[in-house]
Amino acid sequence: MAEIALRGVRKSYGKTEVVHGVDLDIAAGELVVILGPSGCGKSTLLRMVAGLETITAGQISIGGVVVNRLEPRQRGCAMVFQNYALYPHMTVAENIGYSLKIAGLSRAERRERVGKVAASLGLTEFLERKPGQLSGGQRQRVAMGRAMIREPRVFLYDEPLSNLDARLRVAMRVEIRKLHQRLATTTLFVTHDQVEAMTLADRIVVMNKGVVEQVGTPQDVYNRPESTYVAGFIGAPGLNLLHGIADSDRGVVTLRDGQRLSYDRGRWPEVGHGPVIAGFRAEVVKLAPAGLAGRFDFAEELGAAQLIHATIAGETVVAHVSGATRLNGGEPVSFVVDPAEVQLFDASTGRRLAGENGSAVASAPGARAMVPA
Repeated sequence: MAEIALRGVRKSYGKTEVVHGVDLDIAAGELVVILGPSGCGKSTLLRMVAGLETITAGQISIGGVVVNRLEPRQRGCAMVFQNYALYPHMTVAENIGYSLKIAGLSRAERRERVGKVAASLGLTEFLERKPGQLSGGQRQRVAMGRAMIREPRVFLYDEPLSNLDARLRVAMRVEIRKLHQRLATTTLFVTHDQVEAMTLADRIVVMNKGVVEQVGTPQDVYNRPESTYVAGFIGAPGLNLLHGIADSDRGVVTLRDGQRLSYDRGRWPEVGHGPVIAGFRAEVVKLAPAGLAGRFDFAEELGAAQLIHATIAGETVVAHVSGATRLNGGEPVSFVVDPAEVQLFDASTGRRLAGENGSAVASAPGARAMVPA
């Protein structure tokens, strides 16, 4: 195991800067997921740690050693790629053990170590097959085995599950988490899938346009997003976001159509008067009379529940409700939200407002969450 430290890491292609001064500390044995959309710089950052991309500025250290000028093979990292990158003419055993062959280990020692790795990944019966005779999930496990057999100090995963179908992705997430619990090797995992990030990570690094938006545990980034970008990106669906004007004396946000959304003044004691963005999760929205009036748009069926999409004050609000609700397009609908669940963001920067006091607390039974205009 080895800790990883990034200090002011930048990457430019010509005059175009794609990674803008990233600072990050990863503890030995930690599994950290770098999450973000395509083009945000997450894979570039991973490749710089691996040594496959040179850094433009800054410093990367692994295990306390600065590796800026070290070749990839000298860094103690093993990388699993999105496209598996297996040798099609070699058997599974030969693919897994190839790095040991290059290192000059004897055939007997290679066979023993390949057997142990294959057994841990459920590949023993496939050792004599070629990659073309395997399923996508089996090929991904071979790629993982090829990385494991090197006994690296650091595992690097570059969107390894993107090419798998939904069922296999779930199964491989379980395999990767079990593997990390067993080996406790420091791991960096890159993905654009927030479900993968939430289920795998000890901590998540949320990136946007080459900048780190937030670093925290899955619960941190879900319950306390530091920006509207993180709020909208994390969760399925993301946080509902409504623009309005805060009135700190009354503890309400007046929306664009004049309706008022209450927030907990005890939680946000330093919020003043002025433009804000109010956010709340779909799970805390209730269908109830005397709440915020809106127009029903459509419903997503989830089996035992629905995602109700509606328009309020010209913006979309999604409610996660149990059971089946029968509504027609354009029909009036009314939503209620516990004021303690409302989060506030700066309207100009999108950053979470300062002065939040503690975590959300349940409001008193029967409290009115919305104040009609």
